[in-house]
Amino acid sequence: MIEDTIFALASGAGKAGIAVYRISGPNASQVILDLCDQALPVERQAVRAELKDRNDDVVIDDGLALWFPGPRSFTGEDVVELHLHGGWAVTSAVLENLGSADFLRIAEPGEFTRRAFENGKMDLTAAEGLADLINAETEAQRLQSQRQMNGELGEIYQKWRQRLMHASALFEAEIDFSDEDLPGDLRTKVDNEVNQLANDIKFHLDDGGQGQIVRDGFYITIVGPPNAGKSSLLNIISKKKAAIVSEEAGTTRDVIEVHLDIKGFPVILADTAGLREPENMVELEGIRRAKDRAKSADLIVAVHDGSHWPQRDSYMDGLSDSHTIHLVNKVDLLEVTRKTAMEGSYLGVSALTGQGLDLLMARLKEEISERCHLSATPAITKKRHRQALEESLHCLVRYQDAGESELKAEDLRLAVRALGRITGQVGVEDILDIIFSEFCIGK
Repeated sequence: MIEDTIFALASGAGKAGIAVYRISGPNASQVILDLCDQALPVERQAVRAELKDRNDDVVIDDGLALWFPGPRSFTGEDVVELHLHGGWAVTSAVLENLGSADFLRIAEPGEFTRRAFENGKMDLTAAEGLADLINAETEAQRLQSQRQMNGELGEIYQKWRQRLMHASALFEAEIDFSDEDLPGDLRTKVDNEVNQLANDIKFHLDDGGQGQIVRDGFYITIVGPPNAGKSSLLNIISKKKAAIVSEEAGTTRDVIEVHLDIKGFPVILADTAGLREPENMVELEGIRRAKDRAKSADLIVAVHDGSHWPQRDSYMDGLSDSHTIHLVNKVDLLEVTRKTAMEGSYLGVSALTGQGLDLLMARLKEEISERCHLSATPAITKKRHRQALEESLHCLVRYQDAGESELKAEDLRLAVRALGRITGQVGVEDILDIIFSEFCIGK
């Protein structure tokens, strides 16, 4: 049982019109009774209240107080919220007075949400969705995290776990009560359910990582030889001078990133070192990083130097795959004969004049929308979810191949346990501190 009562500034730090302070725990009501010197208001109704200094009874600020008795609160405990003015002096005085009360302590990062989880107000996937919602910077991130916070993802995993628990119970009943008059098709029912669940999990895993891409960002890497116009292209797409542009080859030595919002999706666009025979160890490292970044990218934009077209650079070999857009830059310098030499899969652009850039942006938007679209079924958003699902699937596949009944029963138990770790129903103590430490203080 939790005995501590915690408090924190729940709104963002800094000067603001309103600052919200959240207090949660068994002694939350004392903030209104003692520090505001008034009776508890009707629950869930804002009332005017004066917060007074504990030392000299001078009014610190005049604002609103709200009372949420547990369990009908965010944390499941008694909760008080104070809505006061958000000036630096007021905030400092309020926090000092709350901190000096012997029945309160400052909350740790994510502690309010952790208490909500521990009190059964949400599962782990919903808690992670809330953290993602707070950090959301694009519309797609907001929509995805909102769905997860509302329990759509957790509901899928909980239903799978319940189905698997039922199958496991039937299987063990057949083992434990083999002498009893049990239905003869129990094993068939279990086998069919396991097979269907395995297929459901396989389909869920085969999502192209779209949920994690929406959460973490869609990575686009620009590659090409020196002086092909990669940095100019980055600056034009990002609409700012993020990269140094120079006629000197090898100007870009390290990966340069800009964060963009394209059609509501988070995009990380990266410029890289020019691919050529390196002249020194620094350039060699830059080229190595460029190749590594290209291999891990969700989309490659391969820039070919139009001044040498149709000659292609051999250092680009091996970096292209199905998710590559090929550009021929500097088409403003090409004569008609060399333009006609361009293959249909190549886009002609000019970072100098802007020619063809509208077509490039259309291709980028098409690729991003196709890879990141929000499907009817919530997608996997965390690496730990994917690992647990893969473990559960492995156990289900092993069940199908196992001969001994005892081994099959153990595989079913392990599959159930793996699913339970996603929502926090079993075996999560070792990851709770990691998950909730990602939250801001006050949430």
